[in-house]
Parts: sequence; structure tokens; C-alpha cells
Amino acid sequence: MEKNLVKIGIIQSACFREKQRNIDKTTEKIIDIAKKGAQIVCLQELFSTRYFCNTEDHQNFKLAVPVPGPLTENFSELCKKLGIVLIASLFEKRSEGIFHNTAAVIDADGTYLGKYRKHHIPDDPGYHEKYYFTPGDEGYKVFDTKFGRIGVLICWDQWFPEPARLTAMRGAQILFYPTAIGWPEGQDEELCKVEYDAWQIIQRSHAITNGLHVVAVNRIGNEDGNIFWGGSFITDPIGKIIYQAPHDEEIISVQEIDLNLTGLYRSLWPFFRDRRIDTYQALTKRFDVE
Repeated sequence: MEKNLVKIGIIQSACFREKQRNIDKTTEKIIDIAKKGAQIVCLQELFSTRYFCNTEDHQNFKLAVPVPGPLTENFSELCKKLGIVLIASLFEKRSEGIFHNTAAVIDADGTYLGKYRKHHIPDDPGYHEKYYFTPGDEGYKVFDTKFGRIGVLICWDQWFPEPARLTAMRGAQILFYPTAIGWPEGQDEELCKVEYDAWQIIQRSHAITNGLHVVAVNRIGNEDGNIFWGGSFITDPIGKIIYQAPHDEEIISVQEIDLNLTGLYRSLWPFFRDRRIDTYQALTKRFDVE
């Protein structure tokens, strides 16, 4: 079978308290990973700041930026210079009082292709995202880049099959999940392992049922009692782990994938062919018990 190879770049980092230090550090890592041959580079969720959603603090709204704006313009220049596609997760200020958790996508010629706004917003101990983020309202998107058609979802979206399916149905060849997820400090080690395994398994299932590669990029580090578990990974369209990062180390990694595996596995396991779309009407309900 003829191959259609693309090199995926993962940047897994710890974050400083100073926003500009994170931007500068990440920029250096983007340059380094491009030198290693990366063609599509994905950053972790909210890469430019520590994970501020662990508290409800009105001052944190000052961290938000317009998208597009000066930061994406700088990245556009960088992408054009390096010839890479970039997925950058940002805290977006849409207008006064409306903020989003947003991923901007920039093509290899520096063109700003658009953004995806996170749809599923959690509210858990240490993850008070509903205080900060308005749910996305522009639907699930794909972006036609120099190196393939990609879909982008964000963190809590990972746990739901519907966004992955809908993005795949729009023709995504790779599904990226910028992420910030971890354990509370002092949690039992066995429970930590169970939670990480669940996180990885659900995303591997998205790869299998949709016949595409999935790339999840997480952060590391202890941020005020949240220990982010790293473990960024890539799985192929049959759920095989191609690459997994460590839980507690900063890494930049380039992994080659074959986009033509989508056609192979979708013909071997034709889930799209056998979907009974005439029976799924109840999915539009919150819950359905007779």
C-alpha cells in the first residue's frame, strides 16, 4: 500500500507563572521541533499560562487575548518561516464578558485558518472552567492544512464520543486534543493509574471507531496541588499506541504517521457503512428513560 506520511510534533511542558516566559519557552521549543522535522505541531491546552482554572479569581480574565490577535500573528510569522502547521490553545477574549477556551490553527504558509472553541466545559474540584469559559457555539470544525485535513477538540471534549464522530464525519484525517489534566496531590497511586488508563482508552476508542489517528498533548508539573500527568500520546486508527510521553518530563517528540491507514482500517472495519443513523434520534435528548 502506498504511504502518505506526515510528521507530528508534540510539545509537553511545565509552565511558569509568568505568561511571557511560557510564550518565549514554547517558541524556542517550536523552533527546535521544526528542526527535527515536525510538520504539524500541537501545543498543550492553555500553553501560555499555568492552569488558572483551579480557582475562581476575577483577575485571571486579564490573561485572555483576542483570537486572532497579536499572539497568533507572531505565530503566523513563525509558521511561515519554519514551514509548519501549528495548533495553539489560547484563552480567548471574544468580547466584554465572553471568554472561550480556544485552539487556533495556522497553516505552513502562515495563513490563519481559523479556530475551534471548546464545547464541553467541566466544573470539578480544581477545574472550575465554567467560571471562565463560555461553551463554543460554532460547531465542530476541520482545517485543510498543507499536510492534511485535521480536526481539533480540547481536553474535556475527549470524554465524549459525539464530537470525535462529528469531526471525523467532516473528513478529519487526524484528531488533535490539546489537554490539561492531572491528579490531585496525594491521590492514591493505583487510582492515578486507573484514571490515566481511562483517559487514554477513551481516546483510543475514538481512533478505532472513527478510523483515524488521535494525538493528545498534555502538560506536566505541580501547579498549586494539581499534578498534571503528562503522558501525551499518539494512537493509530486501530488504537495502537505509536508514542507515549513520560508522566513527569518535558519532551519534544516527532513521530511519523501514515494517513493512508485511515482508508485501510475503514475498509477492514466499516463502522461508517454500518451506522444506523435512522435509530439515533434519541441522542438529541439529555437522557431517555421510559
